[in-house]
Amino acid sequence: MLSCALRPIRPAGISVRCASNEPWATIRQGEVKIPELGRDPPSFELKARHPNWPKEVKIVEVGPRDGLQNEPVFVRTEDKIKFIKSLVDAGLKHIEATSFVSERAVPQLRDCETIMKNLPEAPDVNFSVLVPNEKHFARALAAGAKEIAVFTSPSSKFVKANMKSTIPEVNDAYKAMVKEATSKGIAVRGYLSCVITCPYSGFTNPKDVAVMAEEMISWGCHEISLGDTTGAGTPGSTRSLLYHVLERLPANQVALHCHDTFGQALANVLSGLEMGITTFDSSAGGLGGCPFARRSTGNLATEDLVFMLSGMKIKTGVDLLKLIDTSRLMAREYLHKRKTASRVAEAFPIAEFGKVQDT
Repeated sequence: MLSCALRPIRPAGISVRCASNEPWATIRQGEVKIPELGRDPPSFELKARHPNWPKEVKIVEVGPRDGLQNEPVFVRTEDKIKFIKSLVDAGLKHIEATSFVSERAVPQLRDCETIMKNLPEAPDVNFSVLVPNEKHFARALAAGAKEIAVFTSPSSKFVKANMKSTIPEVNDAYKAMVKEATSKGIAVRGYLSCVITCPYSGFTNPKDVAVMAEEMISWGCHEISLGDTTGAGTPGSTRSLLYHVLERLPANQVALHCHDTFGQALANVLSGLEMGITTFDSSAGGLGGCPFARRSTGNLATEDLVFMLSGMKIKTGVDLLKLIDTSRLMAREYLHKRKTASRVAEAFPIAEFGKVQDT
């Protein structure tokens, strides 16, 4: 039986049960019993723990950038700032705040300078920004960025469609930019897109991904995030990918960025955990998608990731209930949607700021 905490709520008669038929959340007489879903794993004894599961993981929250860039609705700047502050309050320590890109290409992020000026005072939180080239790198530096992210792909067709250039041209430009950034004390994270399949060229050879990941580390990137842009990865293809990448890089320099287009994201995270990966990208409320990959739906929802890890007794430092409040507010108030893309956020009978959600 899970140890539960009490949280006040209006009287109701709802009982939500999990597969074991034990009460998961029971509302009666004005109170809701919820398992300990704060910043630490719940207090139950875990049997048959996999030997490779870590004690804690790092979550890189990409909702403010990768999440919002593909939304048809422009979220007001003040609401984006509230969103970021709420993510910080929920305990997230690594947040991709925005992207310095062409306003014409990604109009949803045209307020990047204003976002940077209004980031919350949080010395223990790392805010990063995405930059596609030297011109926008200069903008990011002027705005006070302390960490940047650069992105490329082993798919030449994807690079051509996304960046209007060739892989060698992009990589040569990034190599110089990363060198300049690190010389100024700016940390650089590398993204590789389409590591499983590409919407233009099909299957991606994992050996090509591994070679490019190693090359990006040689430029000076401290970490490479492997992006399953189309969401077509499975535990099998993810394990194959990591097998080749981990032949060249240590696990602590590799992150997984899973999209949930085919419902495989959590299964792929589990494969990553069992192969030693401890850093995972996710997006609050499952926001996101790639504007250059049709039908590429949202990122893995941070709530779903935290919920699963909590049940595996793996620490994240994230307050799940605060995160659910944040995602529901973004979806319903700022994006004018009926619900989030997170199964966990929608399953809990708790709405914004502890109010009852009528269903």
